[in-house]
Amino acid sequence: MDYLHLKALHIIFIVTWFAGLFYIVRLFIYHTEALALDEPKKSILSDQFSIMSKRLWFGITWPSAIITLVFGGLLLYQQPGWLEMPFMHIKLTFVALLYAYHFSCHYLYKKLQKEETKYSSNQLRIWNEVATIILVAVVFLIVVKNQISWIWGIIGIFLFAFVLMLAIRVYKRLRENNQ
Repeated sequence: MDYLHLKALHIIFIVTWFAGLFYIVRLFIYHTEALALDEPKKSILSDQFSIMSKRLWFGITWPSAIITLVFGGLLLYQQPGWLEMPFMHIKLTFVALLYAYHFSCHYLYKKLQKEETKYSSNQLRIWNEVATIILVAVVFLIVVKNQISWIWGIIGIFLFAFVLMLAIRVYKRLRENNQ
């Protein structure tokens, strides 16, 4: 398979992986909120969120994570010179963080399948934005490579994270005011 086909497939599975990661944490939020409801709503919604989470996690998210890794590895195999470039080391660090995030989501998935909740829905909303921050960092690193200074890149990521956290706080206040 040539380079461009591998790259296209790699990007497609990155997109499906992120879609799964974004949606699974939303399901965790809804599932956590459902566990706080009275019966029969609690059981009905919890069962439904368990089914939805299982199908998403094992039907889309895990396969996409594995296939992304395979195609990414094949791209590096075809272009070994990338491993000598500083931006690629930083990008791969963020990719490792994304896999750590994925494994932590798997832990949360297993807990919620047992109807055990450790985090509030607001904490999970914050957790949901971690993948967004990693996505922004990786996209900027892979697109601009060495065209920006690392200092400005790091400042940009922190500013972006700050704005996301601020937006979550505003959203929480709006939800509380509407209830």
